[in-house]
Amino acid sequence: MALSETRKPEELTREELIVKVNQLQEIVSRLESTNNATTEQSVTQKKQRKQKPQRKFDFTKYNTRHVALKIAYLGWSYDGFQSQDTTDNTIEARLFEALTKTRLIEKRQTSNYHRCGRTDKGVSAFGQVISLDLRTNLTEGAGVIPRPEGTANHREGDNTTEIKYVYILNKVLPPDIRVLAWAPVDPDFSARFSCQQRTYKYFFPKGNLDIQRMHLAAQKLVGEHDFRNFCKMDVANGVVTFIRRIMSTRVHVTGEETGGYQMCEFQVVGNAFLWHQVRCMVAVLFLIGQGQEEPSIVDDLLDIDRNPRKPQYHMASELPLVLYDSTFDGVSWIYDHDTHEQTLHHLQKVWCGHVIKTNIVKSMLDSLEKVEVQKDGEEGGEVEGEMEDEGSRSCVEILKQNESLIEGTRTKVYRPLLERPMCESLEDRIEHYSKKRKLDNDESS
Repeated sequence: MALSETRKPEELTREELIVKVNQLQEIVSRLESTNNATTEQSVTQKKQRKQKPQRKFDFTKYNTRHVALKIAYLGWSYDGFQSQDTTDNTIEARLFEALTKTRLIEKRQTSNYHRCGRTDKGVSAFGQVISLDLRTNLTEGAGVIPRPEGTANHREGDNTTEIKYVYILNKVLPPDIRVLAWAPVDPDFSARFSCQQRTYKYFFPKGNLDIQRMHLAAQKLVGEHDFRNFCKMDVANGVVTFIRRIMSTRVHVTGEETGGYQMCEFQVVGNAFLWHQVRCMVAVLFLIGQGQEEPSIVDDLLDIDRNPRKPQYHMASELPLVLYDSTFDGVSWIYDHDTHEQTLHHLQKVWCGHVIKTNIVKSMLDSLEKVEVQKDGEEGGEVEGEMEDEGSRSCVEILKQNESLIEGTRTKVYRPLLERPMCESLEDRIEHYSKKRKLDNDESS
C-alpha cells in the first residue's frame, strides 16, 4: 500500500495501519537526522567563526607612553579593586580586559602598572588613579618611551594626534566604571608611591547622631599615631607597622533634609591608610555620636602603651565609603570635552534611577510617620476627617536611619569598648604567623 493513498484511517485494516505507522516513523527519523546534521553544521560554522584567530597586532609599530588615568567606579557589586585568584569580579580585572581589548597594552606584566589605592569589596571611588605604559601615536613628547631601534618611526598614519584614551576605554568598560581623565607623566611616576595624600569620604544619614560631638572626637585622629586599634591587622601580608599620619578630618551635615534624614559625611585625609582603617574610625565615631562612648575613647585607643590590644567591635559598612581623591605633584589632568559631556550624561542617568527610588521610599516613610497609631489593647483605626481621640496618638519619631551601617547584632545592654574582650596583640599575631610559616615550610620540604 502506497503512503500517498488517501483512504481514511477507519477504512484501513489493522495490518494496513501498522504498515502506515512504520512508514511514518521512517520518514520522521530521516527528517530528524537531516535536521540534526544541519544544526550541527550550523553550530560548527558559528564556532569556527568565533574561534577565527584575530589578526596579530604589531605593537612594535607604536611607541609607549607613561600615563596616569583617573578612574571612578561604583564598587557595590564588585569584590574589590585588586585582581584576585578566586574571582574575576574585580575593578582591576575589568580595566585590564578593556586595556587589552583596545590594544592599549600588550599584557599586564609588561605595562609597568601601579595603582594608588586598593579599595575593598563594596567600596567605591571617584579619585582612583593608576599609572602604566600605554600605546601612543606620538614619536616624541612628555612620557613617550621610544621603541628600541626606532621601529615606531616608520609607521604610516598620524603620529601627531594622541589616541583618545578616555573615549575608547569608556566604550568597552562596564557602565559602573568610568575613566574620567588622563595625564602624561614622567617614566618614574608611580600611582602608588608618588601619591602625596589620599582623601576618603563616608556618607551616612544623621539619625540620632550628635554630629558636633563626632566632629570634635574626629579631630583627635589628626597627626601621626599608631592606629592598630583602628584597623584590621594584616600581619599575614607582612604589615607590622601601624603608624600613619592623618592630615585632617571633618564630620558635617551636607543634606537639606530635616531630622534624622539629613545626609552627613566623614572626610579624612592621610598619606596612607591601613586595612579597614576608615571603617573602624567611623564605627567608633558612631558610638560617640550615639552617646555610648565619650570623645576621650579616641585618646584611649591611640594610647598603645595603655591599650596595646584592640577591643572587639564591629566595623561600619563598606557601602558608603568612597576613595574620593588622590593628590599628586605636577600632574595636569586632561578632560576631553566631548567625552566629559558623555560621562556627565551617563552619571545623570545613574543618579536619576537612584534618586527616584530614594524618593519613593521617602514618600512611604513620610506617609507612615503621620499615621495615628493605637495604644496597646485599643481597637479602631484611622478615619479621615476625625479628630485624634485619647486612645490614639501620632507615630513617635524613630531615629534609626543609620543603624544598618554597623555590622553585627546589637545588644540590649551596651558594653563599653574598654570593658570588652580584646583581640590578639601584635606580638601574638606575629608569633602565630611565624609558627604557621615554619609549619608550611616543613610540610613543603
